Parts: sequence; C-alpha cells; structure tokens
Amino acid sequence: MAIPLTALDYDLPDELIAQTPAARRDESRLLVVNRARRDCTHAVFRQIGDFLPPRSLLLRNNARVLPARLRGRRAGGGQVECLLLTPAAGRDNAWWCLLRPGRKLREGSAFTLDGETQATVLEVDGEGRRLIEFTLEQDESVTALANRLGEMPLPPYVRRGEGEESGTVDRERYQTVYARPDRAVAAAAPTAGLHFTPELITALETGGHRFADVTLHVGPGTFQPIKTEWVKDHPIHREIYEIPAATRQILHAGGSPRVAVGTTSVRAVEDYLRHPDAERARSGDDFFGEAGLYLHPPATFAGTDVLITNFHLPRSTLLCLVAAFLDPGGETGLDWLKEIYAEAVERRYRFFSYGDAMLIL
Repeated sequence: MAIPLTALDYDLPDELIAQTPAARRDESRLLVVNRARRDCTHAVFRQIGDFLPPRSLLLRNNARVLPARLRGRRAGGGQVECLLLTPAAGRDNAWWCLLRPGRKLREGSAFTLDGETQATVLEVDGEGRRLIEFTLEQDESVTALANRLGEMPLPPYVRRGEGEESGTVDRERYQTVYARPDRAVAAAAPTAGLHFTPELITALETGGHRFADVTLHVGPGTFQPIKTEWVKDHPIHREIYEIPAATRQILHAGGSPRVAVGTTSVRAVEDYLRHPDAERARSGDDFFGEAGLYLHPPATFAGTDVLITNFHLPRSTLLCLVAAFLDPGGETGLDWLKEIYAEAVERRYRFFSYGDAMLIL
C-alpha cells in the first residue's frame, strides 16, 4: 500500500493544540473508538474502566523524563541551548546532545552552564549530534546536573517564553505518576500515560485489571516529521527499550486483553515479539532491544489488542501507527482516522502531548 505524504495532512486550529495540562490528569476527555461497531463514544478519562475489556493487562512505559534542556553561554557571550539525548558509552560525564546554534559549536568549542560548569564539544556525528564532555564536581553526575539546572524538554509546539517554565507544573505534569526514578529519557514523555492518577490506577486494579511495565527511552526522532514523498520510504528512528522478566512472562502466557498505554509501549512490545530472541529462554532475564519497527498501514499487531493514545501531529509516524491499528492488515485505517480527528476537532478536543486521549477497542 503506497501512501503519499500529503495523505497525512489534516486541518487543526492552533487553539486546539494544548499548551497546558488539564486541571487534573484524569479529567482529560476520552474519545472511545469501537472498531467492531465502527462508532465513537465521548467520555472523560477517569471513566476508562467502564470501557476496557474485563481483566485487561495494561502495558505502560515507565520511562522517566529528565529535565534535559540546559542553557549556557559561549565565551563570546552568545547563548547556547543544550538538549541531553543519551550517555556516551564508555565515557564518564559525556553525553550525546543537540546544540543550538549548532553551526557555531564545532569540535573543540566550549560553553559554560550556571557560570561555572564547562562543556566541551568532543565530536560531531553525521546527524548533527554533538558529543559533549562536562567538567563536573567529583560527587556530581550529568543527570544530577540536569536535575539541578535543567528544564523539561517540552515539545516544540508547547510554547513557553524565553527561559519560562510553568514553575513546578511542567516538572510534575510532563511526567507519568508511575515513572521510575532510575528510568531516565531525554526527549519526551510517554504522553498517553499522563492521564493516569494513583487513584485511577488503584480503581482499575480493584476492578480486576493489571499493569505491567516496559521501558522505552523516547528519542528525539519521535518529533521528526515524515519528509519523504511516500510514507513507506521514511527512515524510522530507533529507540532503546527493556522488557522486564515479569512482563515477558505475562506476554508469553497470554489470556488477557493487552492494552498498550501509548505508542511507545506499542513500539516496545511489538518489536520485542518480532525479535528472533523473544521466544528463547523465557527465564528470569530482562530483555534489552532497540526498536526500529515502522508500523504504518497495512501493518498487523502481534501483542496489542487495545490502544490508549493521544492525538498526533500531521505527517508523523505516530499518526501512521494509529491508522494501522484502526484497520490491521487493511487499507481503510487512515481515512477512518481522519474522520475521527475531524469529529474531535468539531467537538473541540485538545490535541498533542498535553491534550486529550483516545481509547481504541
């Protein structure tokens, strides 16, 4: 199925791009899509338990967002914005980063953070990323530096003024309530999970549902739009993931409807179940992999029965994934998704990271 890039466009008024989260996480709206009946129901997220299949298994990404946007200055006084991406293997206090303005920061260039901490460009790769070495106090790590000085890496469509971050709001709300402190990512939150509260999780568990964790380190590629003429030709980004032993056992045992909380959980689970080593040694070992799976119509799904997701950007790989899930193995999903989005726009749903949610049954 050849899909032209222009087929991923849809009309969205700017005022429907959510700039702030809902007053309470589970007060976001919920658009429920029933694929068997091909209809939509409108609800509030805290009512999600009324729609989930009995005794569902909810697979959630427990990755934690690091305050990874650091601001510094060059020796000449120019401002620098540094976005931490991933630690460099085998190098202490060195991370791969994105810098702005990158063209002025070549190998050997340096800048300072907080007027004291020096950062030096060691290397520039073919994708424009910089390998940065930070000169730190003996008892400080780059992660600790980010937690002390950094801002949350909000997506570009969430607008904040120069140096502005909504106090503790973004630090608290651009993070799931079940994010683990030792699971840090730099680029983005797994946003479908932002709607859950501890009280809602308890209510769902009391109602017979279970949660199982995966970890996918969301990379900057999640925000990169498709630019190729044909959707299938897009070079998909790769993201590191982990499937804990307990989750592996549940996945292989089967028996429960599997509900993916967000597209990041889909990428981790679907990549894992297609991995040649997935069936090997179902013991107590955690599984580590690198998701390079590109799910677009007419893709099928091996480990996802139900999907919880937000509303996604035009010309994005996430839009493709959701379209494929609406009609696995078929060719109608994208047209149907655009009809659903048009209804969401008409009913004034809020879009993107801080916006409302969909439940696709």
